[in-house]
Amino acid sequence: MTEKDLIDVAGGHCPADLLLTDARIINVFTGAIDTGQVAIAGDRIVGIGDYQAHRTLSLANKFIAPGFIDSHVHLESSMVSVSEFVRAVMPLGTTTVVADPHEIANVLGMEGISLMLQAAEGQPMSIYYLVSSCVPATAMETAGAVLDAQTIGPLFAHDRILGLGEMMNFPGVLAGDPEVLAKIAAARARHKMVDGHCPGLSGKDLAAYLSAGIGSDHECVSAAEALEKIANGMTIMIREGTGAKNLDDLLPIITPRTEPFLMWCTDDRHPGDICSEGHINFLIRRAVKKGVDPVTAVRLATLNPSRYFRLPHVGAVAPGRRADLVVLSDLETFVPDAVYSGGQLVAQDGQLHPDVAVPKTAACPATMRVRRDTLDLEVKATGRQGLVIELVPGQIVTRRVVDDIAQHNGLAVSDPGRDLLKLVVVERHRATGNVGIGFVRGFGLRRGALASSVAHDSHHIIAVGTSDEELLRAIDTVIERGGGQVVVDSRRVETVLALPLAGLMSDEPLPSVLRQIDRLKAAARGLGAVPEDPFMALSFLALPVIPELKLTDRGLFDVTRFCHVPLFVG
Repeated sequence: MTEKDLIDVAGGHCPADLLLTDARIINVFTGAIDTGQVAIAGDRIVGIGDYQAHRTLSLANKFIAPGFIDSHVHLESSMVSVSEFVRAVMPLGTTTVVADPHEIANVLGMEGISLMLQAAEGQPMSIYYLVSSCVPATAMETAGAVLDAQTIGPLFAHDRILGLGEMMNFPGVLAGDPEVLAKIAAARARHKMVDGHCPGLSGKDLAAYLSAGIGSDHECVSAAEALEKIANGMTIMIREGTGAKNLDDLLPIITPRTEPFLMWCTDDRHPGDICSEGHINFLIRRAVKKGVDPVTAVRLATLNPSRYFRLPHVGAVAPGRRADLVVLSDLETFVPDAVYSGGQLVAQDGQLHPDVAVPKTAACPATMRVRRDTLDLEVKATGRQGLVIELVPGQIVTRRVVDDIAQHNGLAVSDPGRDLLKLVVVERHRATGNVGIGFVRGFGLRRGALASSVAHDSHHIIAVGTSDEELLRAIDTVIERGGGQVVVDSRRVETVLALPLAGLMSDEPLPSVLRQIDRLKAAARGLGAVPEDPFMALSFLALPVIPELKLTDRGLFDVTRFCHVPLFVG
């Protein structure tokens, strides 16, 4: 349908394709809830009011909201393909996402970003991306890829690329690192956004960071931090993910004066939370329950992100906007009765409409490049005491402690009786043969081993276990499956979740993945695992930017001293 056709329909000269009548329309511009009719032609809203149409549908006094927008999400964290993510969250009212393919980019580089762009084509959901700014995330481990300014520059010409992804390297910005500044300049040269990531930054450091042209932050953990950043011109994404939950602490910042500078985001939301709680609709529901005005809560999921990301065709129920609509029976539960995308009914009563075509996500190239023939998990005991990574319950930070390391025939070994287990990181991108070995307390395994190819941010294979034999069996299983998560008991594979897409995502439906994750958790608990989510806890033990002690493929890393350290002390 041409612009001229749309103008003719909007002017009342030709009938609309669809007229939604008896509706209560959430007006995100005025804050009012208007009673009226919504006329749709092609994929656009052409008018609100009295129109003729080829088809009329009464909404029986239900509410119409604009389709919800997730302003910052890593699709890989759902652990399913782009297509299966769409199937899972569109019935929840999410019609647009702005994603950062940071995880797959750290595994496959430009090829990973290209795969995500390709996967977005033909989807009933509008999927946009930001170019991952920090690949590799650090120089303290073997990287799967390196994306410099020259490499990513051409991506900013792509219509689905809205800007540069979260600039986690705020020390590089403050130091004026030429490569960091070149990435920012490449985005700004194309008039694209630069997304921020600056936890705790304040005062002159915050001013310096913003002087580079960075516009947003999703890492605020307190109202005071968020308000300072808003006062200095930042747009704040209020995050409620699986690992990081900041919504309750940030609700006090939602006022009439600050609200235009706020958006919702999920960042990382795992299958269990999506299935049991929801997606962006869950954030809206929770905010409303805590006292936020419903229209304001909807505005943070619609108009505000559309303005920030310069997407004027979405974010409101208004003429000229894309007909992305969420039909709701009430403004308390925010469980959609129906969802429209581009004027087409795509979901009803929590299910994707059977006529909606969702293209299958293409297969990924192999990412398990491990020299299995040289894999050696033995470590000589060169002392009595060693450094131990101690889990902090419910946190991704760890403690650095010193303790006696069990020994057998001159080798350092696990000691399940004292909850001191061997931890291993196996490099999987470049077949270097690197194996980092350490010890961890807090997992509680009495027997067996766990292994996973999800290990932030470089995503090597990480495993924890009570014996080398079980560790090797778990690691072998991950390699054989082309990536995944596995529980091994007495060298027998108890259960496994295959993640063939870059070792990060399954190609199965999200509910199926959730069932497999539940089996993994149950099997791990059967071995004595203490963390609520053992595999999430495991995945962050390889992240060398979160204090105090972590493990990379190059060995133990002391984050506070920012250097690798030997296992044994003294």
